Amino acid sequence: MRQPTPHTALRQLDVLVGEWDLWALGRSVGPIRTEFAWGEGGAFLVQRADVGPETALPGEWGPNAPFPTVTLIGYDDTAEEFTACYADGRGVARVYRASMTDGTWRQWRAAPGFHQRFTATLGADGDTMEGRWEQSSDGEHWTTDFDVTYTRVGKP
Repeated sequence: MRQPTPHTALRQLDVLVGEWDLWALGRSVGPIRTEFAWGEGGAFLVQRADVGPETALPGEWGPNAPFPTVTLIGYDDTAEEFTACYADGRGVARVYRASMTDGTWRQWRAAPGFHQRFTATLGADGDTMEGRWEQSSDGEHWTTDFDVTYTRVGKP
């Protein structure tokens, strides 16, 4: 079967391709192995995250830990922005809008009672990303849900 032709805007996401260790909550949670890889001939960027036996997770998560996760990222050429479709081990499924501008990756969604946004900035070396997830019940008053640090495991 032939592959679709990737939109050129997807090349902005090349900086994410590879394996990363994700740390959260002041590095008390992690490492969570995260991989960004091209799928369908480069038409989508696929982000997968999962934990291993060495991963520290908050005790209160128990069976509610979201892993494994998968996000399929594509480009909407009419809106000129990325769309990220997310699913996890709890059965949660969400759609985010997204952008990559000047080394800053953003994802956001507006949902009744539970708005979310994510911002992470690539370090100058391209091997780290620092960011945070935020939440809001009304889309106006935001609180930090948790901070994240990504550290590249190896160059693609």
